[in-house]
Amino acid sequence: MDIVVHEAQPDTAVLECSGRLNMVSAPAFRETVAQVVGNGRARVVVELSGVEFMDSSGLGALVGSLKTARQAGGDLRIAAPSEQVQMVLQLSNIDKILRTYPDGDAAVTDW
Repeated sequence: MDIVVHEAQPDTAVLECSGRLNMVSAPAFRETVAQVVGNGRARVVVELSGVEFMDSSGLGALVGSLKTARQAGGDLRIAAPSEQVQMVLQLSNIDKILRTYPDGDAAVTDW
């Protein structure tokens, strides 16, 4: 999985993800979010349009990262999930917890 971090605002970061968010890549994803939050950007947008596959480990990484962001006084939002990712979010009812936006800009401007 590839992750590119963009600073959207002084306290907001957009993580542009591509590849597979699974048990292999989930620890690196969590670490990246922890670093971003630790650097003062507790509002995190995870752009998932380039993620073609996500399993339960990826789902757990998203929920764990949400907790990390909220503990720092921020939040985590999902932007542009691919069709497979959206299906996983809906089947697990995590879409009720993680707010989903059509793109990263919409997620950032809604704060």
